[in-house]
Amino acid sequence: MIVGDWGKPGKRVIVGKGDKRVDLSGKRLPALILSMSILYIFAIPSEPLAVKLLFKLIPMWLIIGYAHVRMPAVKERHHWLLIAGLFFCMLGDGLLHWFVVGLTAFLIGHLFYLSGFLRNRRLSTLRCLSLVPLALYGIFMGWKIVHALIQDQNESLIVPVLFYIAVITLMTWSAILTGHKRAIAGSLLFTVSDSILSWNLFVSDIGHSNMLIMTTYYAAQFCIAGSIRTLGANRQPPAGPAIPTARRASY
Repeated sequence: MIVGDWGKPGKRVIVGKGDKRVDLSGKRLPALILSMSILYIFAIPSEPLAVKLLFKLIPMWLIIGYAHVRMPAVKERHHWLLIAGLFFCMLGDGLLHWFVVGLTAFLIGHLFYLSGFLRNRRLSTLRCLSLVPLALYGIFMGWKIVHALIQDQNESLIVPVLFYIAVITLMTWSAILTGHKRAIAGSLLFTVSDSILSWNLFVSDIGHSNMLIMTTYYAAQFCIAGSIRTLGANRQPPAGPAIPTARRASY
């Protein structure tokens, strides 16, 4: 059984019964996420596939729980957008064996992230200009992958892959626009993870690719989940219409 209040920071979340209960608040849940991630990356064999997929998704379930625990008492739309992004990315992770289906789920997840981050943008010249190196990197990756797809006669994947590159580039940029360190770290790690995956899948083999992909992937999702409590905390409310001095004095 699960007891506790998942929606209020500082509350304990208990799973299990009697002496077997486990406290999933504080430092224990991140430690459990780390342990299950290491177990999957280094210990779970490739076969049977069902077992591999199960252990692959356990860290993501825990990360979603971690995000829910970190949600503030007053929840706004961007909190739920990030939760939805985590959920669809988890689906994509489980469905990536069927590439286009998994890619679509990841794409939806990134759109949720993009929307959540844009709601908390804090514009500055430097943050806006960060789109330039991100776009150049996206163009480079797109060019290399398209060239490889044409050589392998997989032209049908060109459009969905390019669209995905464009969306994850915008998602990363939107995270940078928030100025939130964990959101930025998560989005950049996600870009690194997807870059290694796509390069290894389409362009050329990368040594220890699975370890690199999953390490950066779990770290990315953990950072994004960790940003959920304080993302938008410094956001300024929209300015209302000016109230004349005489009217203000009468209130």
